[in-house]
Amino acid sequence: MLKSLVAIAGAALLLTACNSAPQAVSAPPPAPPAAAAPSYMVFFDWDRSDLSNQALATIRQAGNAWKSGGSPRITAIGHTDTSGPQDYNMALSLRRATVVKNALIQQGVAPTAIDTVGKGESELLVQTGDGVREPQNRRVEITGFAGAVATRTDMTIFKDPRSYCKALSDKYREYRVGANQSSLPPAAMAECEAGNYDQGIPTLENTLIDLKIPLPAPGYRWPGRPYTPA
Repeated sequence: MLKSLVAIAGAALLLTACNSAPQAVSAPPPAPPAAAAPSYMVFFDWDRSDLSNQALATIRQAGNAWKSGGSPRITAIGHTDTSGPQDYNMALSLRRATVVKNALIQQGVAPTAIDTVGKGESELLVQTGDGVREPQNRRVEITGFAGAVATRTDMTIFKDPRSYCKALSDKYREYRVGANQSSLPPAAMAECEAGNYDQGIPTLENTLIDLKIPLPAPGYRWPGRPYTPA
């Protein structure tokens, strides 16, 4: 009888030990990657520092991002292409940065929250040789929105093919060369207006690239794929 009780007690202890064995703990999921700090690019015609309508629209978005994102300290960084003397380009890049700063102030950004920097031709967006008029290098970058609740223009533009088609058409109308008599862009615009975006968008993008006109979202092609100009 005693042996039976001992056996029963031992079995109970063994069962309890099995039930209380530590459970395997799955590893916590990896933390999501940090979101890239939004920035904004404003482009200029050759040897100019005045703002186009599209540039003003970009600056409005940057101003709204500044106001909605905790009023961070931001920087307007001016750049040029490689045409012209380096000293002249340095002064031109700073002049462009100052023009953008003044436009941001008109949008309600505090003057003391904006720094201006001129980089001249030292930091090219598109690598070229000396003396090359590259539209995407003539720009001002507005940076410093790490804490801002803002969406990047160059990414949100891909949410709507109709709006993107319009942005492509506006770019072509803004920069088109008078000597270019190709019938492709008007035909592609008509395709966009008819809702045939899969035909209109690639044609307009390729036309802008061939003419070295900056795309609406520099560095990206529809539907948001990274793109490096040749």
